[in-house]
Amino acid sequence: MLAEMPGSTSKDMIYKDLRRAIIMGHRKPGERFNVEEIAEACHTSVTPVRDALQMLSQEGLVTIKPRSGYFVTRITLKELRDMLELRRILEIASIERSVLRITDEQLETLAHVHTGYTGDDDVSYDRYTDENCRFHCMVADASGNHVLAEMLGHLHDRLARFMVMCHAGKSMEMTHAKIIEALRDRDVEAARQALLDEIDSSRDEILDRVLQEESAYWHLDAARMNYKY
Repeated sequence: MLAEMPGSTSKDMIYKDLRRAIIMGHRKPGERFNVEEIAEACHTSVTPVRDALQMLSQEGLVTIKPRSGYFVTRITLKELRDMLELRRILEIASIERSVLRITDEQLETLAHVHTGYTGDDDVSYDRYTDENCRFHCMVADASGNHVLAEMLGHLHDRLARFMVMCHAGKSMEMTHAKIIEALRDRDVEAARQALLDEIDSSRDEILDRVLQEESAYWHLDAARMNYKY
């Protein structure tokens, strides 16, 4: 539920609050947003609320249905698997290209993406998810292919609410440190393997959680639930 905000509330503040609610699972797949109710809680007009929801739709987190309203995007298990597979493809491509291109300055920036583990509350995990996205997009950007980095960033936006299921707040910085070490050594194979260890582990954790605990909120049929990698 949105906290009450002053009359100066902007679309960016509403966007951030709604985005966190979706990512943390407080807003469930298929749930409809009551624009007027949100506007009243924020002491604002409906315009910034609609603007914020439009921003979230561009990230694939909100679905806009003409004459029906705004809904938390619901995806099928097949779509989730496809996104996770695409992430693997894009991440491997980016790191293989970045190993020999990344600069010392970019490596130093990567090493300071994380601000440390602060707990398991919503605000912390919202930050962890954002830092994880920035880390991987910066690696991709170091490849020199900015379209690749842009595609990966958009994919991370769509996967954000699933990535938080991994509860990797404590281990993320250590995992990324291994990737940075391999990049510093210009070791393609070590960088690739460190990356695969991370993304394959997160993929398995996400699918296990979705199938075992969150299946009521997703389009899961028996045939798809029996499918294995």
